[in-house]
Amino acid sequence: MTQTQLQSPELPVNHGAHPEKWEWYHYFTFNIDHKVIGIQYLVTAFIFYLIGGLMAVAMRAELATPDPDIVDPNLYNALMTNHGTIMIFLWIVPSAIGGFGNYLVPLMVGARDMAFPKLNAIAFWLNPPAAALLAASFYFGGGSQSGWTAYPPLSLVTAPTAQTLWILAIVLVGTSSILGALNFVVTIWKLKVPSMKWDQLPLFCWAILATSVLALLSTPVLAAGLVLLLFDLNFGTSFFKPDGGGNVVLYQHLFWFYSHPAVYLMILPIFGIMSEVVPVHARKSIFGYKAIAYSSVAICVVGLFVWVHHMFTSGTPGWMRMFFTISTLIVAVPTGVKIFGWVATLWGGKIRFTSAMLFALGLLSMFVLGGLSGVTMGTAPFDVHVHDTYYVVAHFHFVLFGGSVFGIYAGIYHWFPKITGRFLNETLGRIHFVLTFIGTLATFLPMHELGLQGMPRRVAMYDPQFIALNQICTIGAFILGASVIPFFLNVLWSWGFGRKAGDNPWNALSLEWTTSSPPAIENWDTLPVVTHGPYEYGFNEEDDNSVRSGTKVEPSI
Repeated sequence: MTQTQLQSPELPVNHGAHPEKWEWYHYFTFNIDHKVIGIQYLVTAFIFYLIGGLMAVAMRAELATPDPDIVDPNLYNALMTNHGTIMIFLWIVPSAIGGFGNYLVPLMVGARDMAFPKLNAIAFWLNPPAAALLAASFYFGGGSQSGWTAYPPLSLVTAPTAQTLWILAIVLVGTSSILGALNFVVTIWKLKVPSMKWDQLPLFCWAILATSVLALLSTPVLAAGLVLLLFDLNFGTSFFKPDGGGNVVLYQHLFWFYSHPAVYLMILPIFGIMSEVVPVHARKSIFGYKAIAYSSVAICVVGLFVWVHHMFTSGTPGWMRMFFTISTLIVAVPTGVKIFGWVATLWGGKIRFTSAMLFALGLLSMFVLGGLSGVTMGTAPFDVHVHDTYYVVAHFHFVLFGGSVFGIYAGIYHWFPKITGRFLNETLGRIHFVLTFIGTLATFLPMHELGLQGMPRRVAMYDPQFIALNQICTIGAFILGASVIPFFLNVLWSWGFGRKAGDNPWNALSLEWTTSSPPAIENWDTLPVVTHGPYEYGFNEEDDNSVRSGTKVEPSI
């Protein structure tokens, strides 16, 4: 039996509402098709990734020597602030949630579009003005210089105009996140085809659902804190001004109540991508489907109760340190469930070492390494020792770059044939992976030792004893910068001239592969009926026969 049968849709296809196909100029307009919006998110986010990456390369070039010989300390502070801001709010979150989420969720649940298409478009178009405000902050005041956390009183006394523009940019991005999250929840809950049971929902959709609930609960708290900070900067209030009776620690609570869950906003969709890529390219049913699905929900819940581990040096009482140490260690459990599920899926599988699978395996190794350092930092005594050192930078980047960025690349290589109808070149993909993997290790692994030796983060000048390790990190950053070149060339060439892929080149079982590549305007002429789960490799006779007979399409080399 095939995975899907076709039924007449409840509503007819509205051919008059859209052109027969999307042309290139449609991607620069206010478009309500979820696939167009997903591509808009991915392309603009990658542009911001290049900008944030150039800032990182400039900072690492400065840190090759202890003296400020390339950029002055004020510009370094502005680069550091906006690098973190861009990479988090304009690269990882928009690409993982906005890009993949918008493109894939309706296809995976059998819907023609998102629940609120116009709201979806508005959510995307809030991001370019936010980027413009960040750019304007460099023109008016030299850029925000208080770090991506914007802690007062530093944020109240350095570059107030630039800081105001920074706050407005983040509020716009947060509003976009809230609108998108609401749309995802309603789409998954109400628009999945009736024949799809909850235990047949793709794990990527489970991850997006948990992410969206987390965003709805935490993002308004950050917005409230930033609005109060804006009032302190411009209207004479003293919510966070120490000399006016304000409480700077209150801001930290408001900020981290969102910003630690923001780590899960970035990584949960990536976990969902992993759960789609691994079973397809291992030709094996996902191990522990329900455990992986419910672990996303568990991370959503427990993730709301760990924020104070960022504040162990802020005068928190002993009982609070103990509580949040325990909660931090507990949140590692559902994450471990996912990791063991992926490893068990790989065990005994018919692994195809495609570029998508290589990046998935790279993510697995990087995230485990970053997770181990995270467990050490989750314990208060050790965290007090390494707080505000490069050990924190190493952990953060292994989790978010080694985790999120590797996952984004895995998703692009996996779904590029669906989005464009063509394969990415595998040779360039492998070169891209090797450069990214080596560059990541060379850049961030030595930072653990720098932190243990006491080198403070967020400074342009440092003690000469740290020169050797910093130069290794700088070389690694240059390799990471170079790794983007084969990827960029691969995408541009393959989109127009790559080898054509069929509708289902990986012989995958989830619903997005049942429509054409690229998908039709409204996805299907008739809505699909789900007859079995999305990972039942080995349970489907036709799928087994196609694998044994060699009829599956392999990527170009």
